Amino acid sequence: MFKIGDYAVCPGHGVGQICAMEERELGGETKSFYTVKIIANGMTVLVPVESEGGLRHLVEDHEVKEVYELLKTHDVAIDNSTWNRRYREYMNKIKTGSLIEIAEVLRALFLLKTKKSLSFGEKKMLEQCRDLIAQEISLSSSKAKDEVKGQINSCFESSSSL
Repeated sequence: MFKIGDYAVCPGHGVGQICAMEERELGGETKSFYTVKIIANGMTVLVPVESEGGLRHLVEDHEVKEVYELLKTHDVAIDNSTWNRRYREYMNKIKTGSLIEIAEVLRALFLLKTKKSLSFGEKKMLEQCRDLIAQEISLSSSKAKDEVKGQINSCFESSSSL
Protein backbone atom coordinates (compact mmCIF):
# COMPACT_ATOMS: atom_id res chain seq x y z
CA MET A 1 0.00 0.00 0.00
CA PHE A 2 1.06 3.53 -0.74
CA LYS A 3 0.16 6.67 1.16
CA ILE A 4 -0.68 10.10 -0.21
CA GLY A 5 2.60 11.91 -0.87
CA ASP A 6 4.61 8.74 -1.60
CA TYR A 7 6.62 8.48 -4.80
CA ALA A 8 6.00 5.43 -6.95
CA VAL A 9 6.92 4.18 -10.39
CA CYS A 10 4.08 3.82 -12.84
CA PRO A 11 5.27 1.45 -15.62
CA GLY A 12 5.29 3.14 -19.00
CA HIS A 13 5.01 6.61 -17.46
CA GLY A 14 7.84 6.95 -14.94
CA VAL A 15 7.95 8.29 -11.41
CA GLY A 16 4.89 9.93 -9.98
CA GLN A 17 3.57 11.11 -6.66
CA ILE A 18 0.44 9.69 -5.07
CA CYS A 19 -1.96 12.66 -4.87
CA ALA A 20 -5.14 10.95 -3.70
CA MET A 21 -7.02 7.71 -3.35
CA GLU A 22 -10.49 7.55 -4.78
CA GLU A 23 -13.23 5.08 -5.45
CA ARG A 24 -15.03 4.69 -8.76
CA GLU A 25 -17.81 2.42 -9.85
CA LEU A 26 -16.93 0.13 -12.75
CA GLY A 27 -19.23 -2.58 -14.02
CA GLY A 28 -21.41 -2.39 -10.92
CA GLU A 29 -18.44 -2.79 -8.57
CA THR A 30 -16.70 -0.12 -6.53
CA LYS A 31 -12.95 -0.09 -7.14
CA SER A 32 -10.19 1.84 -5.36
CA PHE A 33 -7.66 3.83 -7.35
CA TYR A 34 -4.51 5.80 -6.67
CA THR A 35 -4.39 9.18 -8.38
CA VAL A 36 -0.77 9.58 -9.48
CA LYS A 37 0.73 12.77 -10.88
CA ILE A 38 3.63 11.89 -13.18
CA ILE A 39 6.61 14.14 -12.45
CA ALA A 40 8.08 14.26 -15.96
CA ASN A 41 5.01 15.67 -17.70
CA GLY A 42 2.40 16.54 -15.05
CA MET A 43 -0.04 13.96 -16.41
CA THR A 44 -2.48 12.41 -13.92
CA VAL A 45 -3.00 8.66 -14.02
CA LEU A 46 -5.53 6.49 -12.18
CA VAL A 47 -4.01 3.18 -11.09
CA PRO A 48 -6.13 0.43 -9.53
CA VAL A 49 -5.01 -0.33 -5.97
CA GLU A 50 -5.41 -4.06 -6.66
CA SER A 51 -3.41 -3.97 -9.89
CA GLU A 52 -0.50 -6.44 -10.04
CA GLY A 53 1.34 -4.49 -12.74
CA GLY A 54 0.36 -1.14 -11.30
CA LEU A 55 2.76 0.77 -9.12
CA ARG A 56 6.06 -0.17 -7.54
CA HIS A 57 8.25 1.47 -4.93
CA LEU A 58 11.36 3.42 -5.95
CA VAL A 59 14.57 1.42 -6.37
CA GLU A 60 16.82 0.70 -3.42
CA ASP A 61 20.58 1.30 -3.24
CA HIS A 62 21.56 -2.23 -4.28
CA GLU A 63 19.38 -1.95 -7.40
CA VAL A 64 20.97 1.39 -8.28
CA LYS A 65 24.39 -0.27 -8.13
CA GLU A 66 23.10 -3.02 -10.45
CA VAL A 67 21.93 -0.40 -12.95
CA TYR A 68 25.31 1.35 -13.02
CA GLU A 69 27.15 -1.99 -13.34
CA LEU A 70 24.89 -2.95 -16.24
CA LEU A 71 25.46 0.40 -17.96
CA LYS A 72 29.25 0.03 -17.60
CA THR A 73 29.25 -3.45 -19.18
CA HIS A 74 29.71 -2.84 -22.89
CA ASP A 75 30.82 -6.32 -23.94
CA VAL A 76 27.39 -7.44 -25.14
CA ALA A 77 25.96 -8.41 -28.51
CA ILE A 78 24.39 -5.57 -30.46
CA ASP A 79 20.94 -6.20 -31.93
CA ASN A 80 21.18 -5.72 -35.70
CA SER A 81 17.54 -6.45 -36.51
CA THR A 82 15.42 -3.83 -38.29
CA TRP A 83 14.83 -0.60 -36.38
CA ASN A 84 11.06 -1.13 -36.07
CA ARG A 85 11.52 -4.63 -34.62
CA ARG A 86 14.06 -3.32 -32.11
CA TYR A 87 11.75 -0.41 -31.28
CA ARG A 88 8.82 -2.74 -30.47
CA GLU A 89 11.03 -4.99 -28.35
CA TYR A 90 12.51 -2.05 -26.47
CA MET A 91 9.09 -0.45 -25.88
CA ASN A 92 7.90 -3.70 -24.29
CA LYS A 93 10.88 -3.59 -21.91
CA ILE A 94 10.25 0.06 -21.03
CA LYS A 95 6.57 -0.64 -20.31
CA THR A 96 7.52 -3.22 -17.65
CA GLY A 97 8.72 -0.34 -15.49
CA SER A 98 11.77 -2.36 -14.41
CA LEU A 99 14.74 -0.05 -14.02
CA ILE A 100 17.08 -2.90 -15.01
CA GLU A 101 15.19 -3.52 -18.26
CA ILE A 102 15.12 0.21 -19.03
CA ALA A 103 18.88 0.31 -18.41
CA GLU A 104 19.31 -2.62 -20.82
CA VAL A 105 17.48 -0.63 -23.49
CA LEU A 106 19.59 2.48 -22.81
CA ARG A 107 22.80 0.46 -23.06
CA ALA A 108 21.68 -1.32 -26.24
CA LEU A 109 20.73 1.96 -27.92
CA PHE A 110 23.92 3.68 -26.88
CA LEU A 111 26.09 0.82 -28.13
CA LEU A 112 24.12 0.69 -31.38
CA LYS A 113 24.62 4.45 -31.73
CA THR A 114 28.40 3.96 -31.74
CA LYS A 115 28.04 1.62 -34.76
CA LYS A 116 25.38 3.37 -36.85
CA SER A 117 22.85 6.17 -36.83
CA LEU A 118 19.74 5.68 -34.75
CA SER A 119 16.29 6.29 -36.17
CA PHE A 120 14.39 9.33 -34.87
CA GLY A 121 12.26 7.04 -32.69
CA GLU A 122 15.33 5.30 -31.26
CA LYS A 123 16.96 8.65 -30.43
CA LYS A 124 13.81 9.70 -28.57
CA MET A 125 13.73 6.34 -26.80
CA LEU A 126 17.37 6.73 -25.72
CA GLU A 127 16.52 10.09 -24.15
CA GLN A 128 13.35 8.68 -22.58
CA CYS A 129 15.30 5.81 -20.98
CA ARG A 130 17.96 8.16 -19.66
CA ASP A 131 15.29 10.45 -18.21
CA LEU A 132 13.34 7.58 -16.59
CA ILE A 133 16.48 6.21 -14.96
CA ALA A 134 17.74 9.62 -13.85
CA GLN A 135 14.36 10.65 -12.39
CA GLU A 136 13.98 7.51 -10.30
CA ILE A 137 17.57 7.36 -9.06
CA SER A 138 17.58 11.07 -8.21
CA LEU A 139 14.45 10.69 -6.06
CA SER A 140 15.54 7.44 -4.41
CA SER A 141 19.04 8.71 -3.60
CA SER A 142 18.22 12.41 -2.96
CA LYS A 143 20.61 13.57 -5.68
CA ALA A 144 20.00 16.21 -8.33
CA LYS A 145 18.66 14.79 -11.60
CA ASP A 146 21.48 16.48 -13.57
CA GLU A 147 24.07 14.86 -11.29
CA VAL A 148 22.53 11.42 -11.91
CA LYS A 149 22.44 12.08 -15.68
CA GLY A 150 26.15 12.90 -15.46
CA GLN A 151 26.80 9.59 -13.70
CA ILE A 152 24.81 7.76 -16.37
CA ASN A 153 26.71 9.51 -19.15
CA SER A 154 30.04 8.67 -17.50
CA CYS A 155 29.21 4.96 -17.89
CA PHE A 156 29.56 5.46 -21.65
CA GLU A 157 32.38 8.01 -21.87
CA SER A 158 35.04 5.44 -22.66
CA SER A 159 33.17 4.53 -25.86
CA SER A 160 31.97 7.92 -27.07
CA SER A 161 29.93 10.85 -25.86
CA LEU A 162 26.15 10.96 -25.68
